[in-house]
Amino acid sequence: MASNIGAIQPYSFESDAWSDEGKGPSRFFVPPSVFSNHKYDFFQMAPFLLLLITKKTKERHTFRFFSFFWQKSGALSGIPISGCLGDQSAALVGQMCFQDGQAKNTYGTGCFLLRNTGAKPVMSDHGLLTTVAYKLGRDKPACYALEGSVAIAGAVVRWLKDNLGIIGSSEELEKLAASVGTSYGCYFVPAFSGLYAPYWEPSARGIICGLTQFTNRSHLAFAALEAVCFQTREILDAMNQDSGIPLTQLQVDGGMTSNRLLMQLQADILCIPVVKPSMPETTALGAAMAAGAAEGVSVWSLNPEDLSEVTSEKFEPQINPEESEFRYARWKKAVEKSKNWETTQPVANGNGEISIFSSVPLGFYIMGSMLMLIGAKYIAPIPEESKH
Repeated sequence: MASNIGAIQPYSFESDAWSDEGKGPSRFFVPPSVFSNHKYDFFQMAPFLLLLITKKTKERHTFRFFSFFWQKSGALSGIPISGCLGDQSAALVGQMCFQDGQAKNTYGTGCFLLRNTGAKPVMSDHGLLTTVAYKLGRDKPACYALEGSVAIAGAVVRWLKDNLGIIGSSEELEKLAASVGTSYGCYFVPAFSGLYAPYWEPSARGIICGLTQFTNRSHLAFAALEAVCFQTREILDAMNQDSGIPLTQLQVDGGMTSNRLLMQLQADILCIPVVKPSMPETTALGAAMAAGAAEGVSVWSLNPEDLSEVTSEKFEPQINPEESEFRYARWKKAVEKSKNWETTQPVANGNGEISIFSSVPLGFYIMGSMLMLIGAKYIAPIPEESKH
């Protein structure tokens, strides 16, 4: 929250400011109104923020950020808030991705893939975001992550159900796709609101291509599941390029992981194992883990040597890499066709010049208007005054 309002730098957990007095320490209070009040009202909490100058070099001071919450009233009165993690960071903790290079993918309405990059933030050159993963302790270093997001994952199931009406439930989608075991060359790019990472292409729109007279709703169901997996592959490829170290397995969570066909397709398309924990709701688990390990609570430890093995299911690739690459290359071709679909720019003619007749309806309208104006000049009756 603090980095969003400029109180701290997101990569250093500190903030620089200029001082006229040159004396310290000084305190600065951030009013509670800068935060989302409805969350605090729900829990009957009041935020109190303190910025304390801890270092000074010449005229520049470095602030450290502290936040406190006190309970005003209600059932949680007197209970301290010992942990606070964003949803994707919490899932990373819940998957116990504490080592540099470990990654998780959460399959919900969209897909969110985070890869732990350790204590040093890695700036992406391939369309990903650099974010703070977690900081588990006052004296512990912050850990960072590369993040890639996909807008449409589970939402494609709802679209097939509510908009097209070809399925009645997510379970039916899996059954339809499994009944054919292939998309029969059909590719579905669900760029309903543009493409997110790694393209960031708002002009893209959804397309279904590669249709033949034999394509049916089962092939479309299979193509929809493949689309989720291909989009994950694109983000993972970008992460491998940014980090320079290929991922050896992907840990997964979220509601869509109950679809076993989807998980097998993901392993086939990535050509690496996909590991699904027995408890898929790792976001809630990660928040609880952080809260319980906080100083003053310490009901458990998050030190690597204290962590136990988690019961999980592993999906191994079942197709050869050549087939996977062939299908992925055709997906990339479909993605290119979805780009630059929504545009407000006029179309150029063969000479590179903008033509007002590039739109056929507009051309007919303009030509028709011109003919009507010319015709009106000759058809109009001669006024009586001009006869004399």
